[in-house]
Amino acid sequence: MKWKLPLFKTYSDKEDIKAVTKIIKRGTSWAVGPEIAEFEEKLAKYVGTKYALTFNSGTSALHILLLAHNIKDKEVIVPSFTFVATASAVVLAGGKPVFAESEYTTFGLDILDVKKKITPKTKAIIQLHYGGFPAQDTIDLRELADKHNIIFIEDAAESLGATINGKKVGSFGHSAIFSFCQNKVISTGEGGAIVTNSDEIYEKAKLLRSHGRLETAQDYFSSIGNNDYIEAGYNFRMSTMLAALGLSQLNKIEKIIKKRRELGAYLSKHLQKIGKILIPREIEGTMSVYQMYTLKLASFKLTERDDLQSYLAKKGIMSKVYFNPIHLLTLFKKYGYKPGDLPNTEALSKIVLNIPFFPHMTKKESDYIIGCIKQYFEGDSNEKS
Repeated sequence: MKWKLPLFKTYSDKEDIKAVTKIIKRGTSWAVGPEIAEFEEKLAKYVGTKYALTFNSGTSALHILLLAHNIKDKEVIVPSFTFVATASAVVLAGGKPVFAESEYTTFGLDILDVKKKITPKTKAIIQLHYGGFPAQDTIDLRELADKHNIIFIEDAAESLGATINGKKVGSFGHSAIFSFCQNKVISTGEGGAIVTNSDEIYEKAKLLRSHGRLETAQDYFSSIGNNDYIEAGYNFRMSTMLAALGLSQLNKIEKIIKKRRELGAYLSKHLQKIGKILIPREIEGTMSVYQMYTLKLASFKLTERDDLQSYLAKKGIMSKVYFNPIHLLTLFKKYGYKPGDLPNTEALSKIVLNIPFFPHMTKKESDYIIGCIKQYFEGDSNEKS
């Protein structure tokens, strides 16, 4: 379907085109070029960690990070209110996902339920920073993890640039990942990164990222010598063109965040007047980057949310449910999960709806969305049918 307003549009400018064109015209080092190390260095500095390591996707980054932390045959506590990769990466790394409830304010892990899920087999906890909003229990969860000698990982795929008490998300965990997929705060189309302060995790992840190959002073494609391979690894590297695009995007991240926050404020100003929906809100001490804009319906009737979505579709406005509970997917049936196991998450998933949101959305476009939502709730009931 051709949407009048798609769910998102990727922000770009002439500098992005120049950055990628430069690599193409150079005619060499498309796979491994100096821009990759430069992007990693600037990303680590931006987040406030010692290291950053780029990957071909956020999923690959999480997969390798979990391998580096050696979670094989161990339990990892994860949210069910998330994208499937948060939990499937645990499976790929040989661990067992243990699903915990999400809280209703920022949609991060609910620390009270996490405490119930910790066992002697628990190796790690993965916190989710949903839609650009820092999760409210992040600091307390890190303290809980430290108390039990558990690894604390941040899935900050959607929230690059968001802060808690002035400190960037991604710097609270033992390690964290980001995504640069096309709908993220900054994008390389596909791409991701690990950030960490651990020398050991960085070196291990770097090895696994590229075939388990020991790198020499020169990269593989520039050297006439032979490399040793000390472990079976993957080819999860980010290409030079994507790294150059990432650098260009990172250079304007504050501009992009400013636009996102202004749009978020504008939508909230008008949508908060509708009594039957709840708008996303920042909690005290945090700064969101509004990667997505998620409405919560006051009614827990699934038909209400679905009716609104159908109505918006008729108006040419795309909307999407982020997220349906992933513990109920076929993939995780073998772990014994069934409806009713996470009642709060299952209820939350029935009332959320994401509406179009991108930093260069015009006032006319945002007013159209606002007007259609108001019309649904306040207009003639015949208009809904």
